This record gives sequence, C-alpha cells and structure tokens, in this order.
Amino acid sequence: MTATRQPLKKSKSYLFTSESVSEGHPDKIADQISDHILDAFLTRDPQAKVACETVLADQFVLVAGEFKTKDEKTFIEVKSLAESIVRQTLSNIGYTSIEDGIDPARCEIKIAFNRQSAHINQGVELENGEIGAGDQGLVFGYACDETPELMPLSISLAHKLVKLQANYRHLGVYPWLRPDAKSQVSVRYVDHKPVAVEKVVFSTQHSPDIETVELRAIIREHLVEKVIEEELRSDDFEVLINPTGRFEVGGPNGDTGLTGRKIIVDTYGGSCPHGGGAFSGKDPTKVDRSAAYMARYIAKNIVGNKLASRCQIQLAYAIGVPDPVSVMIETFGTGLISDDELEQLVRSKFRLTPKGIIETLRLQNPIYSKTAVYGHFGHANYPWEKIERGIFDKASSTSLDGRSK
Repeated sequence: MTATRQPLKKSKSYLFTSESVSEGHPDKIADQISDHILDAFLTRDPQAKVACETVLADQFVLVAGEFKTKDEKTFIEVKSLAESIVRQTLSNIGYTSIEDGIDPARCEIKIAFNRQSAHINQGVELENGEIGAGDQGLVFGYACDETPELMPLSISLAHKLVKLQANYRHLGVYPWLRPDAKSQVSVRYVDHKPVAVEKVVFSTQHSPDIETVELRAIIREHLVEKVIEEELRSDDFEVLINPTGRFEVGGPNGDTGLTGRKIIVDTYGGSCPHGGGAFSGKDPTKVDRSAAYMARYIAKNIVGNKLASRCQIQLAYAIGVPDPVSVMIETFGTGLISDDELEQLVRSKFRLTPKGIIETLRLQNPIYSKTAVYGHFGHANYPWEKIERGIFDKASSTSLDGRSK
C-alpha cells in the first residue's frame, strides 16, 4: 500500500509596519496639553469628570472641554491655570519661537470650558455607589512575547527611535535638532514571529544650519543604528532619513494638531484592532480610556503568566451600565487552555465595571500627562503594566508546552 504524500507546509512570511511620533509632533502636543489639564483637575478633585480637547494651528491654541467638579472653586481655579499649563507644556517640549514651530510666550490661547451635561452625569453616578460607563464604547487590549515589555516589536522600536531623538535634543547633543519628528519600522515576520527589521523611515525637523547629507549620516549612525542593533537588521536593511529632503518648518507652524488623532501610535501600532475612542483628556469614567487600560492589564497578565504567547481582548460597554455587554478573548492558537475557559477565568478574576477598573488600577491619580507620549503601553511604571504572578493559580500550573511546572 502506497502512503499518501502530504503537501509540505509553507511558511507564511510578511512585512508589518508601525509608526510613532515625537513629543513635538502637533497631535502629540495636543494630547499632552489635554492630559495636563486632566491632571490639574484630578490633583484638586480625584472624582472630577473631564473631557478635554486641544487644537493647535500655527501660533494659535484652543483648549475646550466639559467638566464636573466637586465645587465651583475647583472649576474656576483650573480654568484660570489653563493658559499657563499650555505655555509651560510647549516650553517643556522644547518650542521657543515661531521659527521652530510655535512661540510659547506669544502664541494666542483660547480657553473654552463648559460644565458636563446633567444627563450624562446621571448615567455615570448611580444610586448604589456603582459607576456607569461614561459612554458606550468598545476597546481592545493586546500582549505578545515579542519583546520584554510584551509589546509588538515594530511599535516598540518606533517609540524608541523618537524617544532617543528627544533625549539628544534635550541634552543639546545635536543643537540643530528640533521637536517635530516621526518614525516608521517595518519588521519581517515568518509564521507570525519577528525575524528581522527590513526598513526604517525617520524624519526629523531641523534648523537651517545643517546640511542634508550630514544630517542623514548622523541620524543613521547615532540614532537608527543605536536602536536597531546589528543582529536585528535583515540582509536587505534599508534606512530612509528625511526622504523629502529639508524639514525646517515643523510643529504647529507646519501642520495642525488635534487631541486623539494618533490612536494607533498610542496603542499597539496596528497589531490589533482599535475600538475608535481616543485616550488623552478623558477621566477614567470614560471606558474608552480606562477599559482599554484594563484590557491591556488582562492581556499582559495572560501572556506574562504563560497562558498564551499572544492575546487579544475586546471589552464593550453601554452608557450608564456598569458591567460590560461583551467580553471576547483570542489567543490565536497559542493558549494553554481554550479561549472560552480563559474568558470565564477573566470574568472571575478581574473587576470589569468602571468602578472596579478605577480601583484596581488606581486611575483617579494625576498620572496621565506622562502617558501622552511614546505610547500608553509597554512602560513598567504604569499600573496596568504590572504582572500579577500566580493570579490564574490552577490554570497556570502547566506550561505552554504541556509540561508541569
């Protein structure tokens, strides 16, 4: 009897790309201002309800929003501080004049603060002490074992590139560097595992007194190759630096900025879906922020406790309702136990109401301005990044390859 020949399984190979932007990118300036306003409210009133938006265009900044505070004094105090918060944020980033993007001392600032709708508030503060979701929404959390911080490799590297640019600039290592910058990293995957970095795009704003050839050489050697180490580079490694040539006009002088316009940069670089809601400027009763942090916390604990090597979670909420209307877990065939079993474990081990999330992750503290740059995930000091060893107890008593620990 002749054995049937089985077809050879082909490896799946593909490129995946993620981008990041610097703290001086106009959209990120807007995010930072909105989160500084949020922190100012939470410092004075941990239960403040905040929805703050910022827009920048050339030498103009508008900060608008709707707020609810414990008393009128808190509202008036933060409103009176808002202009100085804007100017200080711009200065801390490194903007100094119209020539480099915006003048913190002379730009026009408009503050438009309003009170939160009573109809929204009645759905958030419930009679039994529970908190209803501040809006309907769906969020995703994700974790994978590609990096020590359990983040996708492409977004992790993209963040490191723009962060190093900012470090050089703040230290004065290269005085011609200016605040606005963007990065993009393309990683080769084989069978859903990263094997090499193939392409890097890096664009940085600069002063007029640096030649393009010199800039490209310095950025490649002292920035790109510092982050993308040799063992990570493919044989066809390619670097594109300021591909259009000159990048002297940047910041709000070169493009408008708006809160919440970099939601993929803020999360997982496109490695998992996004529910659509932005984070910055929102207090933790808004589940499109707080539940996204909880979803990351759960996904990271699943991967960190070796129940899967890759995990995606979706949570969905209805306005005014505490419990999620749906919970979905996907481990892409890498799970130690079934996704259905994991869902039941998650429901039993984690508090998924807004109040439960806020208390678990201590989200009424003024911690948000730091989250507005270089992504909201992958930083060890954030409470949603903590791995609770043994949280799954019995389920984690066997390793992923089936052997007892």
